[in-house]
Amino acid sequence: MANSRFTKLGAYLRPHWRQTGGGVLALLAVNSVGVSIPLLLRDGIDELQQSFSYQRVITYALWILALATVMWFMRMISRVLLFGVGRQIEFDLKQKIFNHLLTMEPAYFAENTAGDLISRATSDVDNIRRLVGFAVLSLANTLFAYALTLPVMFGIDVRLTLIAIAIYPAMFFLVYLFSDRLKQQQLEVQQQTAELSKLIQEDMSGMALIKIYAQETNERRAFSQLNQQLLNANLTLAKTRTTLFPLLGGLASISLLVLLAFGASEIADGRITVGDFLALLLYVERLVFPTAILGFTITAYQRGEVSIDRVEYILAEQPKIHDTASAIPLLRTDVRGWLSAHHLSYAYPDANLPALQDVSFTIKPGETVAVVGSIGSGKSTLANALPRLLDIAPEQVFLDGYDITKLRLKDLRGAIAYVPQESFLFSTTIKNNIRYGDPVAEQDQVESAAKQSQIHPEILNFPQQYKTIVGERGITLSGGQRQRTALARAILTDAPVLILDDSLSSVDNQTATEILNNLKAGTQRKTVLFITHQLSAAALADRILVMDQGRISQTGTHAELLAQPGLYQKLWEQHKLEEILT
Repeated sequence: MANSRFTKLGAYLRPHWRQTGGGVLALLAVNSVGVSIPLLLRDGIDELQQSFSYQRVITYALWILALATVMWFMRMISRVLLFGVGRQIEFDLKQKIFNHLLTMEPAYFAENTAGDLISRATSDVDNIRRLVGFAVLSLANTLFAYALTLPVMFGIDVRLTLIAIAIYPAMFFLVYLFSDRLKQQQLEVQQQTAELSKLIQEDMSGMALIKIYAQETNERRAFSQLNQQLLNANLTLAKTRTTLFPLLGGLASISLLVLLAFGASEIADGRITVGDFLALLLYVERLVFPTAILGFTITAYQRGEVSIDRVEYILAEQPKIHDTASAIPLLRTDVRGWLSAHHLSYAYPDANLPALQDVSFTIKPGETVAVVGSIGSGKSTLANALPRLLDIAPEQVFLDGYDITKLRLKDLRGAIAYVPQESFLFSTTIKNNIRYGDPVAEQDQVESAAKQSQIHPEILNFPQQYKTIVGERGITLSGGQRQRTALARAILTDAPVLILDDSLSSVDNQTATEILNNLKAGTQRKTVLFITHQLSAAALADRILVMDQGRISQTGTHAELLAQPGLYQKLWEQHKLEEILT
């Protein structure tokens, strides 16, 4: 597992190897210059002890200033380059996650909540940025500091160097002891963050429902519980960190005290000079910071390690519905709109019974076919199967004679305009919502689609008309207005096949009838599959399919179905009774 994470980390860095290499080389230069400054001070002190000269003091001071300036400049370069790599990888990962999520089928988002996915795409990606930015910089700096400093220290005095660094193995062992605990605690923080994000996202989307049922107190309590759990997880992690880091810093400082204790006798015995002793003190001090910062580096690594797993969990999930290598292209202009199903069956995962069972039908180009039936009879499943939003088996559904599982998804869905039960609108203008499928559509095309969906007169009554912002999910519009706006969006795409999945349920019967008449008018009629509970509108269709428990139990025109006993006759009688009662 650890190797796979390093492999992934290498994959993140590989496209930016030049920038990463430049930052690492700049750190090497920083540490090389940093090693030379104590040596310069040593030589200056030893020389000035023999023969003091203000001119030599100024010369040494200027040299040290010049070297310190070079260090500052190179350190800035290293930070800009390595932190820049982190930001670039953050950008790449967010783009990659977003692009990947666009390939996933709707069922994936039913299994994985939006709050959790958002947390992984933001908080976890941010942790990976810190890993490849701060952690890589700190780790490289620590390695160079030890690799360049220790040989010089041994060259000055082996015994004092060994005494000074004797405490460091204990520091590394301490980090090892805390690493697993830090990892588990960091994972708990990430999971609690995801749970809190999920609750916020759901409550923001369902605020109207919360208000209707006066559940503010319960939601406030639920948020408080999750927020408390996140606080507890963060406090636990903070306690571990505040225990580890001071211990590391304290142990690192002990080496200075040890060096002071033993260095005085070395000077007195003449085994080292005062300059050598000062250089050793400076070198030990140089190692204190990278060693102490090791705790922060480990934390950044643990966070990044957990986040790599959480991000790769998303990227590793492959879409069940995708183009095959031999996918057939199909131009929209060549599509006639001939739909057929041959013994179509489909069962949802973990379902006891199939949602569709042996469904067969043929819809001719330009024909308007209504699908009616009781709730749970499989109507919406059928609607989702036709544009291949469900992972159906091959050789069951056909468009113009082509097996839809062998067509390119882009071409298949470009040939089918689908208006689902829930009319989702984006938080932008009505105009932009209507032309979502054709972003460059002109105003007259937008208005024409709105007229066909019977929403145009109401849009003109809005203060900003087609420039009116509809709010999140179209909250400023009524249910019927949202449905007709979504219908206008589908009409504007001018696809040969139009599927309406109970998408006029919030529209009155007269308006629904006018909309259907509009769709059936004109010389270039679309193939329309109209799923509805409004039987008065369904009666206008060329044919009606009656579904019952996942099967097509009856088929025929309105008059034909009324003449034969069956489910349709019962549904029609119920419909007429409801009209009388209302």
